[in-house]
Amino acid sequence: MQKLFDEVGTLDKRCYDEFGLSEDILMEHAADGMAQFIRSKFVKNSSVIVACGSGNNGADGIALARLLHGDYDVKIFYVKEPKSEMAILQDKRSRKIGVKVTIELNECDILVDALYGTGFKGEFNYEAKAVLQTINKLNAYKIACDISSGLKADGSCDENIFVADISLTMGALKKSMFSDKAKEFVGEIKVLDLGISRDIYEGESNWNLLDLEDIALPYRTKKDSHKGTYGHLALACGEKAGASIMSAKSALRFGAGLVTLVGYEKERIPETIMYSHTLPKTTTALACGMGLGDEFSLQEMDKFLDNDFPMVCDADIFHMPLLLEILKRKNIVLTPHAKEFVSLLKRVDLADISVDELQENRFKYVEIFCAAFPHATLLLKGANVILACEDEFYINPHGTSALAKGGSGDVLSGLVGALLAQGYSPLESAINASLAHTKLACGFKGADFSLTPEDLIAGICNL
Repeated sequence: MQKLFDEVGTLDKRCYDEFGLSEDILMEHAADGMAQFIRSKFVKNSSVIVACGSGNNGADGIALARLLHGDYDVKIFYVKEPKSEMAILQDKRSRKIGVKVTIELNECDILVDALYGTGFKGEFNYEAKAVLQTINKLNAYKIACDISSGLKADGSCDENIFVADISLTMGALKKSMFSDKAKEFVGEIKVLDLGISRDIYEGESNWNLLDLEDIALPYRTKKDSHKGTYGHLALACGEKAGASIMSAKSALRFGAGLVTLVGYEKERIPETIMYSHTLPKTTTALACGMGLGDEFSLQEMDKFLDNDFPMVCDADIFHMPLLLEILKRKNIVLTPHAKEFVSLLKRVDLADISVDELQENRFKYVEIFCAAFPHATLLLKGANVILACEDEFYINPHGTSALAKGGSGDVLSGLVGALLAQGYSPLESAINASLAHTKLACGFKGADFSLTPEDLIAGICNL
């Protein structure tokens, strides 16, 4: 698990004030980290163009060009002449050792974007747009210095954003790099140190990035146990029974000792899944919403919900008036996708926004929701999944487009429900289910377009 930050300017300042490190020292280490990466990946004499802006991101790029000069065919392309104190200093140093400056953006082996970095706000001018459009068309390995130019602090992206193969980010991870919008542009992400350990450089943060290795699977370590030891998940089986059946099969595979579909009689219920008209007495967790439709009356739903069992809520729930009652429960996990989260925000009078507006400001609206409902655990689906409860926020960056298929979310709900039934806390259930879900997709050996919910369920045994 790694920490995420809105900005690192305060972390840099702490280095100056507390550790006696200068801006120059940090910049030299940043440039050296980029140079080491290039040396490890590309042979000597490879051609390099470093596109530099006038500020400190440009200064990082100029310093990089100086460090590569002599071993690589390196040139600096200035979008604007250096203006910041450090950019002027680095330009002076580079010229003294003979680093070339070019006025053309030609084909090259390596293209480094050192135009704006985290300093980008507002919109690009015409000249910057033209440069970025040209750069993105070049057939080169593209490196973003710190972050892609055009990526804003809130995670939204300019239409002319730099498209990187890798982002070599300085000191710590920036939260903006893990918005859904940014995922298309940042490429691989690697953190470079600034002459000081990350453990020392980084301060506190309530946003964290999850690694696949953070997963805590429900292994059975107790020898004296039986099926009841591992919980009983009850799922509301509604109009589209296939959805709840997939959730039920997923939950059984993920360790729940007993799984029961609650509702009206359906055909082709798997032999391993139980069926009941009423809530089983041994129930330890609930799942509701997957394919629910209008099959249950309000009275029937009230009866299903008349308890304090932990519960995972998905799909149709977010469009129903009973959601307001469900939100009063203490142990709930909500698993909306973007459209469902927009509906949820409107229903609880927190925001009336479009899906596009949500996608531009996912972090903001997650924080708004968690402040209003601190007892609820939110799992907001997306290219990068956000998991949150109260003032704890996590991003699972391992989502893949292979999961963009009907039924994938039903499998996820089953994974969450299985962990709730086995005694995991709501937040632990959401985090570990999400990691398992994405790990299953990442480990799929077939073509990404061919992944089905059945493939995910079958793969659970190999986690």
